[in-house]
Amino acid sequence: MGNLFSLDSPLMRALGRVADLLILNLLVIVCCIPVITAGAAFSAMHYVLLKLVRGEEGYIVKQFFRAFKENFKQATLLWLIVLAFILIFIMDFLILRYTGISFPKVLVYSLFFLVFVLLMLAVWIFALQSHFVNSVRGTLRNAAFMMIAHLPRSFSMLCLTLLPLLLLYLVQQILPFAVMLGISLPAYGCAFIYDPVFRKYETAAQEEPEDGND
Repeated sequence: MGNLFSLDSPLMRALGRVADLLILNLLVIVCCIPVITAGAAFSAMHYVLLKLVRGEEGYIVKQFFRAFKENFKQATLLWLIVLAFILIFIMDFLILRYTGISFPKVLVYSLFFLVFVLLMLAVWIFALQSHFVNSVRGTLRNAAFMMIAHLPRSFSMLCLTLLPLLLLYLVQQILPFAVMLGISLPAYGCAFIYDPVFRKYETAAQEEPEDGND
């Protein structure tokens, strides 16, 4: 029993990780309230989560706000691009819902498909922004490339991201859980999925100068 509650026991490590995710989830929610700062909040979240996945834990709050500050300008520009498409899709759905016009089913299905593509792309965008130095155009280009090149991983991340919303729609009683972990926990799972991809490109970038000297 003593070993079970020691600081190094699996139980205590798991509880510590849950506490980290609770704090991170709260930070993201608070920093998303102004809306315009959501991109920086998502980038900072992915920065912290990748550290956790790689066993490079530190002070969650300190790491989050440092990454928030460092990524603010470019992450905000990326978020404004994503937000513009979100608003366009919302307007399209409102038109489909309230105009009373019967649109072809292929148009409706295509709209849903584009929404899913945007969500898959957004995960890659803010994860890349948190970890790699690049221009806005370069980040968008690389996110699109990785989304397509690693489509099974992209789809898995999409499912994880949407799972809390689906569960909340089916069981409204889980709202407190969604508020506590509905953002950071799925993103934590996503970090495990994209980490091997990032490591692959990190290794390639490290080897590139050596190849050039041959």
